[in-house]
Amino acid sequence: MIDDPNKEADDEWCAKQREQVIVYLSDEGFHSPTVGDWPAWHVTPVVSVWAVESVEYPGAVGWWAVSGDFPTDYITCSGDRSPRQALREIGDRWRKAAALWADRKSADGFGLRNAANEHELAPMLAIRAELFLNFAADDRNWEQ
Repeated sequence: MIDDPNKEADDEWCAKQREQVIVYLSDEGFHSPTVGDWPAWHVTPVVSVWAVESVEYPGAVGWWAVSGDFPTDYITCSGDRSPRQALREIGDRWRKAAALWADRKSADGFGLRNAANEHELAPMLAIRAELFLNFAADDRNWEQ
């Protein structure tokens, strides 16, 4: 999905997002992650969803990564194995984490590298979570 009529700007933004995903996954312990050449789904300059190749099953998607105007994140490929499902799952995880952080509680298995900022960033994460969930819920975003 391309919202930016300027293809050159769209191409440049997507290339930067791909590089951001590769650096992030490498920092997270992925050894030479294989990330798709083009996002599986995107809305420039807001969000991009990237397929990351499975280590166990080469050629298959093992994870989905998101990048854009929010923290870069990834999730194991599950459910219906689509970018839409990835946005649902990450949006749901972020919504739950934001609610806990707002109450100064930690989110089990999920956090920022600098946990001291979680309470402060909870409202922003909640907004991004709702954006993801709204994108995923809107069938017009997924028409072929």
